[in-house]
Amino acid sequence: MRDAVTDDADTAWYVYRGTDQQHDLIETLPEPPPWRGFDPDPSAGEEPPFVAEDREKELRAARHYRPDPETVRLVNAALLLRRPMLVTGRPGTGKSTLATAIAHELGLGRVLRWNITSRVGLRDGLYEYDPLARLYAASRNGDAPAVAEEDLGQYLRLGPLGTALLPRRRPRVLLIDEIDKADLDLPNDLLALFEDGEFEIPELHRQPERYAETAVRTYDSPDRVVIRKGRVRCSQFPLVIMTSNGEREFPPAFLRRCVQIPIAVPDQAKLQEIVAAHLPGMAPDSAEVIQQFLQEREGAGLATDQLLNAIYLVHAAGLDRDATRKALARAVMSPLVQQ
Repeated sequence: MRDAVTDDADTAWYVYRGTDQQHDLIETLPEPPPWRGFDPDPSAGEEPPFVAEDREKELRAARHYRPDPETVRLVNAALLLRRPMLVTGRPGTGKSTLATAIAHELGLGRVLRWNITSRVGLRDGLYEYDPLARLYAASRNGDAPAVAEEDLGQYLRLGPLGTALLPRRRPRVLLIDEIDKADLDLPNDLLALFEDGEFEIPELHRQPERYAETAVRTYDSPDRVVIRKGRVRCSQFPLVIMTSNGEREFPPAFLRRCVQIPIAVPDQAKLQEIVAAHLPGMAPDSAEVIQQFLQEREGAGLATDQLLNAIYLVHAAGLDRDATRKALARAVMSPLVQQ
């Protein structure tokens, strides 16, 4: 088993070890600080379903992820404090893969992924409501949409953030990817949600007696879960990983509520370790391509996946001449920034 940390007294408290092997250390997580405890709805029903296994491509990335010891330490700090993580670093340094690696090692199921764009608002992450489908169904059946027997839940679907906040025995992992791209208000909008761990669905909450129990779809399962009186309240704060390429500044109030995890650009030794993990049969003969990558990386803003592509390409092509190998490697290590 590969381990990113050394077993000693300084790391005995770790829940996430940075390994490629699953375990149940999440069960040993201490109680949260008094100000981060959550009081779930006592009437909540059975634990919501979720997809237990991730996609094979993502699982492979998780098994080969190589976190440095400082990243592992900060992830564990966020776990114990029940705080979201703001993971910063250049593109291609493995920020998003960290979420998959944590979910895989701790056995927390498929990562709930919320991809951010400038058009995304808080509600997009919480839930979707389809009023047009509701209106069409009412007109087709010749009934008004306000009949008592109406199944309003069929027109509602929780988003990745809303699904992550469902009450569970074990937390889910939520990836909020590239939060740099968000509207200026989104980081502030997330503050209250992260503090309270709950939200309301107004379409249900406006009539709590009528919609005392409503079954709605979740983000990652065809099964429905019961929402009581239009309110979703977590019992375990989800493991929230927000990635940033460092393209914008965030409000101080937002930053102080996050555990900030900077991902360093990998040096030569780290790159050799990454290549050995992903392309073990090609690693011994890759020193020259790694050196070429290091020489061109800073000015061109190259990403690590470009190095892996270059190494695979020159080996798969079976090239022996140094000049030809360099030219082919350079073709897939095109600059990512203006020079």
